[in-house]
Amino acid sequence: MTHPAAWDHVLTRGRLSVRARLHRLRAKGWHIVQAALAAGVAWFLAADVLGHETPFFAPIAAVVSLGTSYGQRWRRVAEVTFGVAIGVLVADLLVLGMGSGWWQMILIVALAMSTALLVDAGGLLVTQAAVQSIVVAALVPAPGEALLRWTDALVGGAVALLAATLVPGAPLRRPREQTAVVTDKIAFLLAGAARAIEDKEVEPTLELLADARTTDVLIDELQNAAAEGLSVVRSSPFRARHRQPLRKLAELVEPLDLALRNTRVLVRRAAVAAYRDDPVPVEYALLCRDLSASVARISAELRAERMPEAVRPELVRLAGETSRVRRTQDLSGEVVLAQLRSIIADLLRMTGLDAFESTDALPPIERS
Repeated sequence: MTHPAAWDHVLTRGRLSVRARLHRLRAKGWHIVQAALAAGVAWFLAADVLGHETPFFAPIAAVVSLGTSYGQRWRRVAEVTFGVAIGVLVADLLVLGMGSGWWQMILIVALAMSTALLVDAGGLLVTQAAVQSIVVAALVPAPGEALLRWTDALVGGAVALLAATLVPGAPLRRPREQTAVVTDKIAFLLAGAARAIEDKEVEPTLELLADARTTDVLIDELQNAAAEGLSVVRSSPFRARHRQPLRKLAELVEPLDLALRNTRVLVRRAAVAAYRDDPVPVEYALLCRDLSASVARISAELRAERMPEAVRPELVRLAGETSRVRRTQDLSGEVVLAQLRSIIADLLRMTGLDAFESTDALPPIERS
């Protein structure tokens, strides 16, 4: 008989899986709508405007060219469009002159791929040229309609190129929103570490540590959001004004990653201190709580669409306090203090200081 805990685990994983899949669907919703609209517009132009009877290559070229991501989008759309057009044109010409069959298929695919390589195409273009030539060779056109398929491919590619310039605002908002999510988590963990130092309750601290160890995914999502946002502003001339703000946000990824890693180390040491009942000065808990409040203000600045330069004086003040705080000979206390100083340096980089300036902002620790 299955243990109830096992069923709980399965149900929990099932809910997480459904939630993750729904999130992925929402994230790609615009791509789906964009590809569907591009397919419809390509069919309309080829069928109703140009008068082609069954222009199935137009929507195929539009959807294949657009894909489902923003990375290198203009280059990829142009490359796939060219690959589709080459494959269709070569196959159309050869089928028109030699007919369709197994040996013609060999020749058509070889010539389509060779032509794509001769024009200095990438691997994606060469593959698309081969695939489209196979489709064309297998579907023999009606008399007088051979070269119409090449025209349809060009129509679909042109629609895809136009659609690639039309992007929503969501990918531009996501980097800032995800940056705020990461800073919120750092603030939460620092506040939890402060409670652990003060209360020395083992179970809540271990739960906090388990939570801290799941935060790698937040940085992964931030990196993906920043990369997608930068791809959007590179691929769409209508979003050029967002380029500089997004670059500044992308520059926050590294110091945020370091700050989150150092926070995890601090939480782990707080958990060790609680478990071993190691003495950690209460002043360190106060520093954790004050730093948590500063990080929360960084998050508020980001959500207000401002870079967090205004929080720099608070962080510099806290840096000075870490140099004057009462010292301890215990390893746990020393690690907590060292990690607090490292986190402050990482956060100062978010306010516009470079790596050397943020380090210089930390005064040397005074001797007790």
